[in-house]
Amino acid sequence: MTTTMNPQNSRTHTWTPPTVLPAHFAELSGLEFLQAMLDGKIPAPPIAGTLDFTLVSVGPGVAVFEGQTGEHQYNPLGSIHGGYLATLLDSALGCAVMTTLPPGQAYTTIQLNVNMIRPAFAHTGPLRCEATTLHVGRTVATAEARITGTADGKLYAHGTTTCAIFPLR
Repeated sequence: MTTTMNPQNSRTHTWTPPTVLPAHFAELSGLEFLQAMLDGKIPAPPIAGTLDFTLVSVGPGVAVFEGQTGEHQYNPLGSIHGGYLATLLDSALGCAVMTTLPPGQAYTTIQLNVNMIRPAFAHTGPLRCEATTLHVGRTVATAEARITGTADGKLYAHGTTTCAIFPLR
């Protein structure tokens, strides 16, 4: 009996290790902080390189991410893993909430609801996730988002979040 080996693919990515940010970054609003990230003044979080997605724009109550699909995100059935879509949604939803926070405030996801509409594949190409806030209160915020294919315009997933809001200190 002869066993043949399949060729292996590889993927390399780099990231800037998370560091303690200078004190003046704590004086920025959430929107200012994310804009500084877009401007390259604050490094993107390592998860962005690991999963191949990035923040592309922000505005008050809005955050947009784009991610490139690839075989490295496949589940055992040969489609993009639902966890990738959930992470893309969670990132955009949380950042939409973050854009509304004043200096000294932070957030964390306490609930994430994800609806997968259709499978995505490596050949699907880039996905775009647009998130907007629905409610931002003193201690709780909610937001909704949609993931669409940039090439085909099809809806791949949508979701909502509830975030807790709390002081940084």
